[in-house]
Amino acid sequence: MEPFKAPAQLVRLIEHYPDAQLITEVAQRDGEPARYAIARLWLSEGIPFAFKECPAIYESVRTWLAGRLGVDAKEISLAGSARLGTSLSPSQLGKEFNEKSDLDFFIVSNELFEKIRNDFQTWSFDYESGKIEPKNEREAKFWRDNNSRGPMLIQRGYLHNQIVPNHNRYETVKNINQSMWLLTEKLRITELAPTVKKASIVCYSSWRACVQRMVLNLRS
Repeated sequence: MEPFKAPAQLVRLIEHYPDAQLITEVAQRDGEPARYAIARLWLSEGIPFAFKECPAIYESVRTWLAGRLGVDAKEISLAGSARLGTSLSPSQLGKEFNEKSDLDFFIVSNELFEKIRNDFQTWSFDYESGKIEPKNEREAKFWRDNNSRGPMLIQRGYLHNQIVPNHNRYETVKNINQSMWLLTEKLRITELAPTVKKASIVCYSSWRACVQRMVLNLRS
């Protein structure tokens, strides 16, 4: 019988909200096992930094959001600087979470993922057949990009709420967008809650898809 072994570099990560630079160094130096451990332990579990002053508000937010989206509260979590307190994005590495930051929610629910996928496929058909047209060239560029990237994202097992325009015809995405707006407004009037610029959602078809994307991001 052998004892459990922890990768040497991971032993250094003992804080709930480790420094972004340290996480990046460990992820690069210790390879794939470390990246998977970081994704599972620090990037997807625990009380997010944004709600450390009052974790009960975080649970209240999840319960409210779960009711609106038809998922279990346990399937809802936070990513980005709202989780760790600092950003892991290469272009903003170490940038601290503040009132100008976003709340990047993620949900692991195959049922919700399928609903967003159906909205995307309906929109894609409407767009390609000329049933719906962009309002301006800026929107046209986003639509072209989203229509092109959508199938690849579906194959990887995740979709974000901005992949489909905010139109009444696409009911699931419309509900998500409305929920994100309401959530930020409710936080503004909630004592001890974080004030943020906006909120968004990425939905994963499975935990495997979720962790794999986090690991992929840690490689960069």
